[in-house]
Amino acid sequence: MMKFDMHNHILPASWPDLKERYGYGGWVHLEHHTNAAGVAEAASMFQDGKFFRKVEPNCWDAAARIRDMDRCGVTVQALSTVPVMFSYWAKPADALDLSRILNDDMAKTVRQHPTRFVGLGTVPLQAPDLAIQEMTRCVEELRFPGLQIGSHVNDWNLDAAELRPFFAAAEKLNCALFIHPWDMDNGVRMKKYWFPWLIGMPTETTMAAASLIFGGVLEEFPKLKVCFSHGAGSFPYTCGRLQHGYDCRPDLCATACKTPPKDFLGRIWADSLVHDKDCLSLLVNKLGGDRIVLGSDYPFPLGEDHPGQLIEESDLLEASVKRKLLFDNALDFLSLQPSQFHSSE
Repeated sequence: MMKFDMHNHILPASWPDLKERYGYGGWVHLEHHTNAAGVAEAASMFQDGKFFRKVEPNCWDAAARIRDMDRCGVTVQALSTVPVMFSYWAKPADALDLSRILNDDMAKTVRQHPTRFVGLGTVPLQAPDLAIQEMTRCVEELRFPGLQIGSHVNDWNLDAAELRPFFAAAEKLNCALFIHPWDMDNGVRMKKYWFPWLIGMPTETTMAAASLIFGGVLEEFPKLKVCFSHGAGSFPYTCGRLQHGYDCRPDLCATACKTPPKDFLGRIWADSLVHDKDCLSLLVNKLGGDRIVLGSDYPFPLGEDHPGQLIEESDLLEASVKRKLLFDNALDFLSLQPSQFHSSE
């Protein structure tokens, strides 16, 4: 079966010194580690001068990435940046400039390998007018079918009034939105056991989904396509609690949306990255076999090392459902045609 990986991350091989370019700190930079022949074997990401993570060449080298895809039978990846690059905290004009750097580099990779990659751009959501401007460029000029956006924007949840024009524009442009957690709680109680990633990320995703539902965003924009990473966090597994809260305390929960939360279960998408066959089965049962897409989080350690293996080896899913999850649903979400990916480069 063909595989379309909706959830994976890529960086440029290099980018300008952003502290020097913009005149203040907080930015991410990459330091390559080269061998005796001068070939980069790895790189370290630093955020505001502090070590963030080590990455391998498959994080920036399309050839290395395609070798891994071929090894695992992945036909297509929808590329998106590493969420730490969102930079929603920065001055809007600078975040726009960085978004353009990242998007242009991604577009170059897609142009070089049009049957293996599509692009999901990034935009400066802290300035919705600039975000709309860059989203329009991504769709109309760079030919990206969608964007990756964060689970919140500084103090705004995704139901913020300031973001409504952005969602309206996304719906009009038929620009699909892949929602990824970022900027997780890193307080005292979250310092141990990798909790920001293990617990904070699913929590962020759940808050994003609940905000779009309770805040009336999905009700106001019925054609808006949203897909939540990491199996939509805990949303599919706590949807009954959310519905009960909506029913028993409408004064708190039903203030901005007339549609019950349960009615959105077949409306939203989620990726398959749940690491457990029973969780995957419940996710399919709750959201629907037409609403789950393969997501691996390649090339990072919390991802699925062999993309699609959980789906392929599940004894709880019919073959027809597996095909949808592995390939067909991603095409539907991104409004793409399978013929774009059948021919060899």
